[in-house]
Amino acid sequence: MNPARQEPKTLSPALQALLLVAAAFLTAACASSPDPDPNARERFGDPAAYEVRGRDVTVADEKILLRAIDLLASESVWNRSDDRVCADDESAGKRSLFCALNTASIEVLGSYDHRRVALQEVRFAIEEATRGKELEHRLMDFNNNPQTQLSDIRSVLAVALSRVKMRLSPTGK
Repeated sequence: MNPARQEPKTLSPALQALLLVAAAFLTAACASSPDPDPNARERFGDPAAYEVRGRDVTVADEKILLRAIDLLASESVWNRSDDRVCADDESAGKRSLFCALNTASIEVLGSYDHRRVALQEVRFAIEEATRGKELEHRLMDFNNNPQTQLSDIRSVLAVALSRVKMRLSPTGK
């Protein structure tokens, strides 16, 4: 007696398509991992680490602050209505505090570094100047405050620059 031969079962076209998609997805997932989103917060590491005062500084931090001070030399070049979009500021020849630091960072480093020590020192100086008032976006909110004058902007930049220079000096004084 010959055992009965069974025909293999075939999959429906819809199930075949689903399996192909799943196989493609798994292949892509197992391939080398893609570059992380350059705008993802995770690329900056632990956000709390950036709020630590006294981080190491470099000459680039000093240059960023000096350039930002130069960019905000007069009322005629200060944009007191910051929206954290700098392209329109640049084209108008007016900059907010944020955009002056953004531009200075790009000029000195070749790219913008949001949590650079120079920028953090400005944020810390703003906290002190506003006596702990909660600001969602310290650079923008301080810039846009109706009571803020250009002299206040230049003052927080000077405080940040002084702190950076002190930490750059060999004696720390």
